[in-house]
Amino acid sequence: MTTGANRIMDEFAKLMTDAAGAAQGVRKEVETMFNAQAERWLNSMDIVKREEFEVVREMAIKARDENDALLARIAALEAKLEAKAEPKAGAKGK
Repeated sequence: MTTGANRIMDEFAKLMTDAAGAAQGVRKEVETMFNAQAERWLNSMDIVKREEFEVVREMAIKARDENDALLARIAALEAKLEAKAEPKAGAKGK
């Protein structure tokens, strides 16, 4: 009887192992289908991916920094032009 009980337990353990493997396979398949559906849904909404957002964000930061540098150069050039124009204006007034 002990041999029969062990055989039954071995068969039951094998059945549970097979069932667990099948359940894991089903879980992976459901996850894959869910991810594919979610990706289709997000693409249909025309949502930007995080990587694309980060690239554009970095471009905007660089453009802003360049713009600030150009504004500083323009201000310096305008100040230089003003400084050159003041002595001439003073000389004409005398």
